[in-house]
Amino acid sequence: MDDLNKVTSEYKAEAVSAIENNLILHWYPQRIVERFGHCKNLLELGIGHGFTAAIFNAATDHHTIVEGSSNVIDEFKRANSTLNIDLQYGYFESFEENKKYDVIIMGFVLEHVDNPAFILNHFKKFMELGCRLFIAVPNAKSLNRRLGLELGLIDDIYSLNANDRALGHKRQYCRDTLKAEVEALGYRIVYEEGIYLKPLPLDVLKTLKDFEANLQAMLHVGIEFPDLCVGLLMEIELL
Repeated sequence: MDDLNKVTSEYKAEAVSAIENNLILHWYPQRIVERFGHCKNLLELGIGHGFTAAIFNAATDHHTIVEGSSNVIDEFKRANSTLNIDLQYGYFESFEENKKYDVIIMGFVLEHVDNPAFILNHFKKFMELGCRLFIAVPNAKSLNRRLGLELGLIDDIYSLNANDRALGHKRQYCRDTLKAEVEALGYRIVYEEGIYLKPLPLDVLKTLKDFEANLQAMLHVGIEFPDLCVGLLMEIELL
């Protein structure tokens, strides 16, 4: 497994992708909370940029996060000293404990790991009866990537670009490949929606009047068009 500290520079506020990371990572957790409301025990895989933790923390009685980067953990602790979280250092693949959860969050995780099927199988044993598992991943077939393919900026819809590699991504998903993977492992898709319908590069969007209003509009419009959105959100459960 990779040393996760090597990709942490892209998880800082000055990173090139910071504006859209901030936008998406404050949006999708709220969409998930709207789905389950409040739960007793919630398990979140990864800290990432640190934006999602406070949102999920407010929606559960007991919040556990497992994270494989010591640098990310140290930064998170400095910025979130008041949050009551059971923060566990370790790789997802080796996570073990005698506890089950009502909600498990895999937010922008599966594109990073060596073996997504192993992760999806491994965490079955931590699922309480009726547990709701939420997955968010980047979408290879987003509108902006489709345009990039047409313009010759990428050679294949599933290829990794420089930003993907900087973030430690190992693969691209689309709606069909994510659906096939979870269903092959004995899950059923309960709900799905799109995250952020982006028609133009960010540098172009910044030139538009009411930039922030346009960003919010793209989030709201994208809900109903997952095949074209930057990200995919699925709620799944065991059959």
